[in-house]
Amino acid sequence: MFPLYDENPARTTPYLTYGLIGLNIVVFLHELSLSGQELEQFFGMYAVIPQQLTTNFSQEWTTLFTSQFLHGGWWHLLSNMVFLWVFGNNVEDRMGHFKYLIFYLSCGALAALCQWFISMNSTIPSLGASGAIAGVLGAYVIRFPQSRILTLAFLGFFVTTIRIPAIILIGIFVIQNVISGLASLQAAANMSVETGGVAYWAHIGGFAFGIILAPLFGLFRHDGTGAS
Repeated sequence: MFPLYDENPARTTPYLTYGLIGLNIVVFLHELSLSGQELEQFFGMYAVIPQQLTTNFSQEWTTLFTSQFLHGGWWHLLSNMVFLWVFGNNVEDRMGHFKYLIFYLSCGALAALCQWFISMNSTIPSLGASGAIAGVLGAYVIRFPQSRILTLAFLGFFVTTIRIPAIILIGIFVIQNVISGLASLQAAANMSVETGGVAYWAHIGGFAFGIILAPLFGLFRHDGTGAS
């Protein structure tokens, strides 16, 4: 299932959400302009490489933030930006612009640390906005669990749209990541070579920290003005 939009209009303009989407697109377009070797060097500088973070945290900690604006392909970028577009505006509306930005970056950094904890000695770059956006999903689901989401559903060869509560759509996202995350641990334990793939534990960690941190950033404040 793939969200298209929510039936939950924000009362303020989500400038930060738009800005984050724009920045991610600009960085990705820059990636496309690089040669294969240049892109590898670019990821080496700005993505989280767990082994380097483990051995030299004092110099590598900034990658916990810069990696949030890197993507490995068009689908990686598109799927992340659609989720941010659908769910980010309401969270920004409730928290206010400045708090939302700090919340977003914090969830992304903590999510990256969760993935690092699982594979501290990996040399495979970890990158993407997924962890930060998972934090946004965590905030959204505890604030607007019954908000209806128009969702594109793929049922074999049949494609349709359905309206489902956020708690169901996001719940499916979490369950899928938990199952896949546990399977990845089992696969890693049975393999003698290092493999890359989806950073499931960054998604799980980002979601969990989103739930924990969101109330501290004013998600449930009563005025609902959206001021920063």
